[in-house]
Amino acid sequence: MSYYYILASFPFLHLWLLICAQSLDKSCLGPLRKAYCQSLNLLLRREAREFANELRASTKAPKNPAVWLEGSNNAGQNGSSADTSTVSDAYSKMLTIFIPLLVDESSFFAHFMCFEVPALVPAGAPNVNKRRSGANDPDDDDLSLMDPDGNDIKPDNTSVELGTLNDALQELLDGIQEDFYAVVDWAYKIDPLRCISMHGITERYLSGQKADAAGFVRKLLDDLESRISVQFSRFIDEACHQIERNERNVRQTGILAYIPRFAVLASRMEQYIQGQSRDLIDKAYTKLVSTMFTTLEKIAQSDPKTADIVLIENYAAFQNSLYDLANVVPTLAKFYHQASESYEQACTRHISSLIYLQFERLFQFSRKVDELTYTIAAEEIPFQLGLSKTDLRRVLKSSLSGIDKSIGAMYRRLQKTLTSDELFPSLWDKCKKEFLDKYESFVQMVTRIYGNEPIMPVAEMRDTLASF
Repeated sequence: MSYYYILASFPFLHLWLLICAQSLDKSCLGPLRKAYCQSLNLLLRREAREFANELRASTKAPKNPAVWLEGSNNAGQNGSSADTSTVSDAYSKMLTIFIPLLVDESSFFAHFMCFEVPALVPAGAPNVNKRRSGANDPDDDDLSLMDPDGNDIKPDNTSVELGTLNDALQELLDGIQEDFYAVVDWAYKIDPLRCISMHGITERYLSGQKADAAGFVRKLLDDLESRISVQFSRFIDEACHQIERNERNVRQTGILAYIPRFAVLASRMEQYIQGQSRDLIDKAYTKLVSTMFTTLEKIAQSDPKTADIVLIENYAAFQNSLYDLANVVPTLAKFYHQASESYEQACTRHISSLIYLQFERLFQFSRKVDELTYTIAAEEIPFQLGLSKTDLRRVLKSSLSGIDKSIGAMYRRLQKTLTSDELFPSLWDKCKKEFLDKYESFVQMVTRIYGNEPIMPVAEMRDTLASF
């Protein structure tokens, strides 16, 4: 009867043989462990490589990689609608097959080579380290390590043994990670957003691993998570560069292409996250939107005449396209409110410039009076050069005669500056309110400084504005 037949017939005989050898010479296990690792390493690596190659070859995925923030609008839409779920499914299958296998190999190796460390015990499995208490004990199949005198081995140097074990596992399994990396890189080329799904899958496997006899497996999962994060960060960096390239195209008007494309991108990213932690995707949102807003401001500054219009239309488009997501995603809600504030500020500036352009003499007169009230008494102002009652009457005549035409001109000018008809009604309402507030303040100033000088009542001005 051969030695191998004996080991196969009596699976625990090897433990006794190894323990006896170790008791005679503690250094004898080193070369044996090394030889075992080198032999099995080749087999495991070949199996992983063949499986990974077959997995990629059998996975049906879009031939053209998804395009998100560059190219034509159609390209972006096609990229967003392509089903790439088979890609992350393939990665999940790779982990499903090999992670338990590697854990089992690690646990078997630790037990087979007599490492004095806690063994991995799957949930629901019997405690193999419980000592037999008698012939009728239901745990009579105890597999705990015992010395030649029949006593259980009590590890007294577990941390040292664990370090030695992990060094051996590194030699046993080293190189197999390359096939996992290959699957990650392959998936990234097909659809970079699948990094989100793969990150979540890896995260779930990591949460179920312990840092004991499967230390290499946990390190492998850590490395995979890092690689996926790096790949996704690379995609976000490239997307930011695509956005920044818009800055070079001067004299841009209307909605910048990356605004609606980001809404499509964000919607797809939310579909891929599937309950995992939001840290990866929230960092991506922060970097992308910050770049979008910075680039938008630079584009607007390239032409001061249209600056506020560019800001108004694009911040409005951002809010409209992200409204639904901003209600459920806190990070996007923060940028939604930032866009809202910037939109209101641009509206105020643009409307004020239109009002002053059409009624320049009226409000210049008011501003001069306001400035003098800080230095001289109110009753002395009508005697100042250019601010007499006669000057006031001239300003009123030139500004308010034919008020319908003046307001109509302001209406048309605002309408002409916008490329988006949808924004005009709300902006015109803001413009009318702002003008009426300013006119009411002007009337109050005239009454206070110039007494009973005749001026068009506020109510009449309100009725005139309401007709537009």
